[in-house]
Amino acid sequence: MNRYLNKTITSILALFYPNLCQACATELVGNENQFCVSCWKDFSRTQFHLFHGNPLEQKMWGRIKIEHATAMYYFKKDSKIQEALHALKYRNQQEIGIEMGKRIAFEIEKCPWIKDIDILMPVPLTAMKYKKRGYNQSELIARGLHQVIPIPLDTTSLTRVKNSDTQTRKSREQRLENVEDAFIVQQNATHLYGKHILLMDDVVTSGATLEACATSLLQIPNTKVSICTLTYAIQ
Repeated sequence: MNRYLNKTITSILALFYPNLCQACATELVGNENQFCVSCWKDFSRTQFHLFHGNPLEQKMWGRIKIEHATAMYYFKKDSKIQEALHALKYRNQQEIGIEMGKRIAFEIEKCPWIKDIDILMPVPLTAMKYKKRGYNQSELIARGLHQVIPIPLDTTSLTRVKNSDTQTRKSREQRLENVEDAFIVQQNATHLYGKHILLMDDVVTSGATLEACATSLLQIPNTKVSICTLTYAIQ
């Protein structure tokens, strides 16, 4: 009786609050989570984690010392992955970040270099932006990865102290200037000494934000930094 009642309630709720794909708005069925099977297939995977010297690593060459760098999907304007990121960042669809983080983990968990990572660290938001949004989308992605690969997660040691303008439509030089001195490491973060940190973000375009974060982290004695982002913007 209770099982029948629960199914009836679920069916009624589904009429008014259907479980829809966050990218194409079709109704999800079966074991589909956040996105329908078709949209998951449409997200173009980079496979960067499979080879050294991939485009993201090359982007950082000559700028900052990075051990490894990878991104899960290619980001294109007016694509389904853009719609997915928009839902994550601006429509409070926090579960997208968790699920995407898990997907990243399933891709990279067999990479030899992931075993050398000591700490996961999401790129932080300013206190003002965090208060406005209510969450950090990069932290959600890191938490999803952490659920699959239980590497310690650090969300407090790196702080964003500069409320930079949006990076959209800025040149590489303007982006670098925009985030200059934007990030600081807390003075009590001695647990980071000699650690290999995986810096995580939702999207990389010019790499300026990640470069600014890594610059601060690499001032810590004997620290190494690698990069993992959900998407890699095609320019």
